[in-house]
Amino acid sequence: MRVLLVEDAPGLGEAVREQIADDGHAVDWVQRLDHASNSVRTTPYDLILLDLMLPDGHALDFLRRQRSAGNVTPVIILTAQDQISDRIAGLNAGADDYLVKPFDLFELSARVAAVARRYSGNPNPHIKLGELQVDMNARTVQRAGTTVDLTAREWALFEAFVQRPNALLSKSQLEERLYAFGAEIESNTIEVYISRLRKKLGRDLVETVRGMGYRLTPV
Repeated sequence: MRVLLVEDAPGLGEAVREQIADDGHAVDWVQRLDHASNSVRTTPYDLILLDLMLPDGHALDFLRRQRSAGNVTPVIILTAQDQISDRIAGLNAGADDYLVKPFDLFELSARVAAVARRYSGNPNPHIKLGELQVDMNARTVQRAGTTVDLTAREWALFEAFVQRPNALLSKSQLEERLYAFGAEIESNTIEVYISRLRKKLGRDLVETVRGMGYRLTPV
């Protein structure tokens, strides 16, 4: 996924960015709401991780503006404000989940995965694709009963297809899943990872639509 992290605390921001990146997601980290607004105008994100108290304002105002403008990107609030009234306000403003600081980074990973599943239309973490058994929680794949090891980027690409099984994904859409702002993208990166997935998970797993992109082969 492409994730926008809005957090002004350097230590926590770095820890969260590393955790989400280790999970195989591309992360853009900003520390102000005006930077967040600029980011969502130019980049289609799959998830926003949103601190509430930022140097240039309260993030609930930002969230309300995004929802009023029709932006349905899922949002998980990360905040030290732990009163029930605070949680209700966040959820009523349009947040999908609420995590109180300090939190365990592995719990954050689990909540990110859960929100992603809900928005993909399949909240069940266990998915069967032909001879593949996929556990979206554990981030594991078994092929004919044998566990297949995927790298973080291989998983991120595979997850993009699993979450949108009938969608045709362009090369640029897939690149956005793998790279944050400023990262250097080699011209044949997507082709290389598609080839690796086919080798590990099945030659017919991903269909190439010449000149348009790729999609998960219907089972």
